[in-house]
Amino acid sequence: MISVHTDIQNGSAALSADEYKIMVLLVDDQAMVGEAIRRALLNEKNIDFHFCTNAEEALAVAERTRPTVILQDLVMPGADGLTLVRQYRASPVLVDVPIIVLSSKEDATVKRDAFTSGANDYMVKLPDIIELVARIRYHSRSYINVLQRDAAYRALRESQQQLQKSNFELQRLTNTDGLTGIANRRYFDDYLNAEWKRARREKLELSLLLIDVDFFKLYNDNYGHVAGDAVLKRVAQVLDGSVMRPADLSARFGGEEFAMILPRTDIAGAHGIGAKICDLIQAQQLPHARSTASQWLTVSVGAACVVPGDEQDVKELIEMADQRLYQAKQQGRNRVVWQ
Repeated sequence: MISVHTDIQNGSAALSADEYKIMVLLVDDQAMVGEAIRRALLNEKNIDFHFCTNAEEALAVAERTRPTVILQDLVMPGADGLTLVRQYRASPVLVDVPIIVLSSKEDATVKRDAFTSGANDYMVKLPDIIELVARIRYHSRSYINVLQRDAAYRALRESQQQLQKSNFELQRLTNTDGLTGIANRRYFDDYLNAEWKRARREKLELSLLLIDVDFFKLYNDNYGHVAGDAVLKRVAQVLDGSVMRPADLSARFGGEEFAMILPRTDIAGAHGIGAKICDLIQAQQLPHARSTASQWLTVSVGAACVVPGDEQDVKELIEMADQRLYQAKQQGRNRVVWQ
């Protein structure tokens, strides 16, 4: 039989507590008591019974059978019943399993000690059958409900985590350029607008680099579109590797054009990063036979920087960087124009 504890922990808690099998474990050295309780439970619906007479084996038997309630005798050869109660409570498997202590007499001090040790209930044996069954069902249902609640909570958390993971992945795909793997134009626009507002609010410098692959159409014509895509990926990797701070963003601006947003960076800093990108791209030594700028693939960069004023629009920064990119091309490419 698969225990209720295992079923619920595996997430199959679809039945009501009344429909789950109740597993009663009696730990008592007296065979007469064991037989009497077995008979009392024999015809009870959804109740299974297990009997352990050896105190030394009680903990292992309980962990193996996974009961929904333990009936524990107080006086057993070789062990004090309350010691066993404390051992159950120390077990990760049994820590929440209800324990009904069976005593030979009604004694306030013994009862107090039983509850202090971790017992949930106290009965004098042999108890009235109707009362015994009622208490077994009550404690078992309570325990099963706890397991179901915990299983439902775990399932909810797993569902929430999976949804969050899916949302993150969807957001990543929405914001990422499919070819190069860096930010796409849509995310670039959103990010630049956000940083523009921040820079205007805090009176900070905001720099922008526009980067164009030199003679890219000629590269495609000469080496093919597959090679051209590979080059765009390589350029994107170089740009992404040049990002030095968490706030900096590299993006594909469109076609063979890329961009880099540099918050809190002055024009000298922007020029330095642009020059570094030019050097890193040329250092890749990707042959470009039809380029007049170099035997290797190169890029041109336009750099711009502003402290946004209240009446300025973010388009002014883009247009400034675009004009300087145009100047870099006019001046022979493979360079940064920044003033």
